[in-house]
Amino acid sequence: MSEKPVKVGLIGAGVNTKLRHIPGFRAISGVELVGVVNRSPESGQRVALECGIPKVYPSWQAVIEDPQVDAVCIGTWPDMHCEITCAALNAGKHVLVEARMARNATEAHQMMAASLAHPGLVAQIVPSPFGLVQDPFFKSIEAHAFLGKLREVVVIGADDTYWDYTKFLHWRLDAKISGLNVLTLGILHETVSRWIPATTRVFAQTTCFEPQRPLANSQGLVDVTVPDSVQILTQIDGGARGIYHFSGVALYGPGKQIHLYGSRGTLKYIVTPTEELLYTGRPRDTELKRVEIPESQRGSWRVEAEFIAAVRGQDKIHYTDFATGVRYMEFTEAVARSAALNLPVDLPLKNF
Repeated sequence: MSEKPVKVGLIGAGVNTKLRHIPGFRAISGVELVGVVNRSPESGQRVALECGIPKVYPSWQAVIEDPQVDAVCIGTWPDMHCEITCAALNAGKHVLVEARMARNATEAHQMMAASLAHPGLVAQIVPSPFGLVQDPFFKSIEAHAFLGKLREVVVIGADDTYWDYTKFLHWRLDAKISGLNVLTLGILHETVSRWIPATTRVFAQTTCFEPQRPLANSQGLVDVTVPDSVQILTQIDGGARGIYHFSGVALYGPGKQIHLYGSRGTLKYIVTPTEELLYTGRPRDTELKRVEIPESQRGSWRVEAEFIAAVRGQDKIHYTDFATGVRYMEFTEAVARSAALNLPVDLPLKNF
């Protein structure tokens, strides 16, 4: 039996869209990429030629107005996510939107409201790619209480990505585009949130060690409007405590890591330039042991397949639905509010 055809329009075609989404959709029987729009007509034409996409749209509005389009994949910068997502859902299109969900909790809740107003449409956020392979194994051993009672959580995302202040301002350091999220805070918090109970309070401090940078195609320096360093203390449902350290200016910093410390054992997840490593430790071990996850317990990147299966009514969204996105957007907003007020902020947020 042939699969229900699904026609997808691409709004924004950056690195992740070309690297993951286009090949992912192409691998699914019955899925057709009908057209693309990018930041300029010229870049749209280049993507169409490079990827064999038949149509270039003049605007993102033209994509969602096209009656041939069943679903849209939104790969723009975060400043456009809310507007395009809400318009697409109101036009009757299924939506797959690139992470992060939006610039702030207000926009995330607007997107959530639009999704709830159209329950027959699929709304998915591209998930954090970190830990997808390890996730089924994590959940299987936690089902057997490997950690015991969770005591402490450590989340680290500290490297030298923005250490060189002579480089042009990156869009992730521009709050108008990027919003309140800092560095890889949102993506790693989303990852650890799959493995721990909900965060109930944050107390944060942030700073910007390199407050000005050059802007491409411009003279002089401009202000950096997103911190390049953040430290957070958290409280977690059930009593555990968390420590987060994020930096883009830590020369030879430790990179991306997640540590879970429990009453019976320890789990450490470490991202290297070439692979993701998982270590476990129990009281009788002499050192942490690297885990080779059995093939039967390995997850994988299935974002496009999961989205299309949900559109076809064959499955639900596992990574990442809008409700999950709202929670991590509230977390990043709580961090920003706490740092600005120098006060702890409770979650979930009571106003946004």
